[in-house]
Amino acid sequence: HQAVGKYTAMSTSDRYESKGYRTARRAYILECAFEYFIRLLVSDSFLALLLSSLGFSEAAVGVISSLISLSFLFQMLTVVVLRRVRHVRRFAVVCHVAGDLFFMSLYLIPLFMTPGTLRNIVAVFCIPAAYFGNYIVTTVVYRWGNSFVEPGRRALFSSTKEMVSLLSGILVTLMGGYCLNRFSDAGKEETWFMTAAAAILVFTVCDLICLLLMKGGRDEREEPASPTPLSVVLKQTFGRKEYRSTLVLASLWSMAACTTTGFMGTYKNLLFSFSAVQIINACAFLACFAAERPLGRFSDKHSYAKGLHLGLILAGAAFLCNAFASPGTSWPLIPYAILLSVSGAGISENMIRLSYQFVDIRWFSEAEAIKNSVSGLLGFSASLLAGRLLSFIQANGNSLFGIPCHGQQVLSVISLILTVTAVVYNKLVIQKQTIIQQ
Repeated sequence: HQAVGKYTAMSTSDRYESKGYRTARRAYILECAFEYFIRLLVSDSFLALLLSSLGFSEAAVGVISSLISLSFLFQMLTVVVLRRVRHVRRFAVVCHVAGDLFFMSLYLIPLFMTPGTLRNIVAVFCIPAAYFGNYIVTTVVYRWGNSFVEPGRRALFSSTKEMVSLLSGILVTLMGGYCLNRFSDAGKEETWFMTAAAAILVFTVCDLICLLLMKGGRDEREEPASPTPLSVVLKQTFGRKEYRSTLVLASLWSMAACTTTGFMGTYKNLLFSFSAVQIINACAFLACFAAERPLGRFSDKHSYAKGLHLGLILAGAAFLCNAFASPGTSWPLIPYAILLSVSGAGISENMIRLSYQFVDIRWFSEAEAIKNSVSGLLGFSASLLAGRLLSFIQANGNSLFGIPCHGQQVLSVISLILTVTAVVYNKLVIQKQTIIQQ
């Protein structure tokens, strides 16, 4: 790939070690951290508590929490929009910031809107609107940020980036949990909503500054619009058997994750106090922090598919533990949270990197958009079915076929089956495919 701008005359190694690229890499690491802070405040127990305060049922909270998977559909617009946008960087920054502001508005809804159907509709609208702003440019920002990193060191760089996010995210989680408990105990829940909204606004401004510091790299080129026919995009993606295999694997994992994780926010609050939940989450983040670099090195040395394989095995173990978690035996939730968190170090980034290995880099954004959209749609469909099953079990006095159990236990068994299927598929299909060197 040819260098651009002032880096044209530089060798490849000089370009990656230049001051501008080093600054951009640091900015990208911090940008991902601030984005992660915002996600923490609008997910899991925080989101479950917010939605419960708005009057949503436990099953509805789970389905709404899974809207993140449906929001991946917005990446399909990348296929149409990306090659028609002249100022790619400006487009990415605007969409990213707009999405974060929609997240902030979630906490303003209970402050400025009276209870009723309209308030709930606005809340449900804000979640996909926020993810729309982020996911329509996710692959753009990812490719843009990674263009500052030498290809052979991208897995290790991603591990470092994730470690920074996880370690600092622990502080955000603990501080958020402390503030929420303090305000709730004092009967000042609205003060917590205002505090959370203010925190998200601060993180959004910091996120914006980091994006503006990412100067240079692949996606700063402002080229004339050159729309590509959809038939060409499909030929370069679906036309490759290797790519279709990654789509199947991503879909299996998406269905496994969405069947259970979206419904765990309220269940955690049932098994433990909110403070205890945040301590458990902090321990899970620390475990993931410790695993990031070893798993990153393993993936660089062996293959992204093998790193993903380890992550899926850990996720399967997590769902197995959660199948035994109940109000009478709550401790299995602890290894569930830790194992699932650690599994993310092997799954999330490696799932993305597979597209680098099996699709020409020129079509990476489109390939990721299609993969995330299809797998996200299937994941959301799985969450809808899971929500109906959860409601059915609760309506029958927390029992299924006469066997006492909680819905989340049954959902975890289903997730375990899907995850085991993904492990086998990855081993027999993905790991045997030919990798594109680029």
